[in-house]
Order: sequence, then structure tokens, then C-alpha cells
Amino acid sequence: MKFLDQAKVYLRSGNGGPGALSFRREKFIEFGGPNGGDGGRGGSVVVECVEGLNTLIDYRYQQHFKAKSGGHGMGRDRTGAAADDIILKVPVGTQIFEEDNETLIADFTEVGQRIVLCKGGDGGRGNAAFKTATNRAPRKIEPGWPGEERWIWLRLKLIADVGLVGLPNAGKSTFLSVTSRAKPKIADYPFTTLVPQLGVVAVGEREFVLADIPGLIEGASDGIGLGHRFLGHVERCRVLLHLIDATEEDVVGSYETIRSELAAYDEGLAEKPEIIALNKMDSVTDEELDAKVKAIEDVSGKAVHAISAVIGENVDPLLFALLKIVDESKTEEKAEQEAEEKLLAGEEPTTWRP
Repeated sequence: MKFLDQAKVYLRSGNGGPGALSFRREKFIEFGGPNGGDGGRGGSVVVECVEGLNTLIDYRYQQHFKAKSGGHGMGRDRTGAAADDIILKVPVGTQIFEEDNETLIADFTEVGQRIVLCKGGDGGRGNAAFKTATNRAPRKIEPGWPGEERWIWLRLKLIADVGLVGLPNAGKSTFLSVTSRAKPKIADYPFTTLVPQLGVVAVGEREFVLADIPGLIEGASDGIGLGHRFLGHVERCRVLLHLIDATEEDVVGSYETIRSELAAYDEGLAEKPEIIALNKMDSVTDEELDAKVKAIEDVSGKAVHAISAVIGENVDPLLFALLKIVDESKTEEKAEQEAEEKLLAGEEPTTWRP
């Protein structure tokens, strides 16, 4: 299955059915009268967040979605049939934008969320609805209300706990394959990863989701390379794991390149919690490794984990450190949600009194 994280689609809801112009003409019935029924409602276009999807590939082969119009009213006060709604199913993490690709309409973060983007037109009234004491035989009907149409953009941002960033060939795919059951492509040349990869990492009896995006290069925020398009997938991550190749001569330059690209893309992305890991420690001498670790720590002001993803050395302590930050983030998020719910419910904040 190909990975598709952006799609432009056209939506149109159905028109309402027209009302009927009809009169009772039955044998042996003395008093007739209007009996034209109302038209049916047109179908709406609904977007729903479902589980089991992780790409927008369905919208590569079909970009136009048009709901049917409602049925027309009929005699004997029969109302026209309402048309079925069209439901577009999208994965968790999908954002919906207007045609300008900037104005956010909806952001789906949980399964079951749904929104009506194009409401079906209401059915028109038949002539029976216009009967009055002074107008006993109206010949007026309504044609039914038109539906709505619009172009929208669907943009998918993968929801993962940990985002894996770094320069090409830093060992990100190897790290993902070693720590999870994901099977990304691994080779000894840069830009091996062409699309984001997800893996579930088991840490003791716990687990978290790790997202690997294509390697970033200098100028990625301006559209150079592959990684710029997929930076949005790490916006929702709780913590960033920054992998650096220990065999690089200028590891400090590698670190600063990624940090500058993250800040240029989104300041909030650069402010996320970050854990730095110097990968491929088995490919350099101990003296060279210590010097490079100290150089990065001096620049970043953070502790650096020296690991080797290939042989699994020092990987477990790194995973536990990531899990700790993920748990802290979830606890803070839960506390914020509870406080917001209390505020909406009108409850007084808890105060301490001596």
C-alpha cells in the first residue's frame, strides 16, 4: 500500500426533491382538495474518523464525491424519499482544510469524530402545505433547496508518541527495525526512507508508537530534499528522538542543522522535549566517542546517549528515558483535560483553606 498523506477532493451534497402538485379526484368522494406531498431531503457529505486506516490512499483514485438528490413528492400526501448520505472515512490524525489549504475546518484526533461538510438540501413543499381557509386549491409548490459544494484538502499527520529525526543515513530505520516489528527498508546509502514509517516499541510491559520520517537536510524547511513534506507528522509527537551518526566528522554541525530546520519549519516543533542519541558507537574509538559526546552536550546543554542500534547496545536505557517523557506528557494532558471539563461544568476550582 502506498503512503498518501495529502489529497484534494470535491464534495457536493444532493438537492432537495421538489414538492408535488396534486389533487384528490376519487369517485364518490364529494370534497377533493390538494394532496401533493413534500420532496425528500438531499444526501449530505459527512467525514468520519475510523480506526484501521493509516493513509489517505483511497482518495488518490477518487476525488469527486456527489450525494444523490432527494425524491420528489407524490400525490396522496406521499413524501419523497430522503437520499443516503455519503460518508468519507479517514484515519486518526487527519486535518481538513478549505480550498486555500490554510484555513482549518476540522482536526480528527479520536475515533468516532465526524463532521457534516456539505448539508443536503431540504425538500420542497407540495401544494397540500399551502392550503388555507381562503385558498382551498393552491397550485403553488417549491422546487427543493439546492445542495452545497466545495473543494477541501485532507492532510494526514501521523499520531505517534515519539518522533525520530536526523540527517539521512543516521540509522533511523535501523533503530526502528531493532526496537519494533516494523520492517523499513535499510541500506548503506542516504534517503533510504521515502515515506514515514510507524512502529510499536515494547519497553518492559509497556509500549509506545515511534514514527520515523525521511532524513532532513540543510534547507529542508524551504522545500529541499524529502523530509520537509513529512515534518508535519512529528508535530503531534510528545518527544523527539534526535539521532546523530557518530561516524560524522562534524557531529555538532549535524545537530545544529536539524535544530535549525525544525525551528524554521515550526517554532513549536523545536520546543518539544528532545532526547539526543549518538548512534553507531561501535564504529568509532572510545576516545573519539567521548569527545563527540562532550561536544554535543556542550552545545545542546542536554545529556547524550551513546548507542549502537545494530547490536542493541545501550538501547534499552534510551527507550526507558523516552517512555518516561511520554508518561509525563500524558499525565499533564489528562490533568489539563480534567481542569477544562470542570471549568465547562461550572465547578469551582479546588482551594485550600486553613
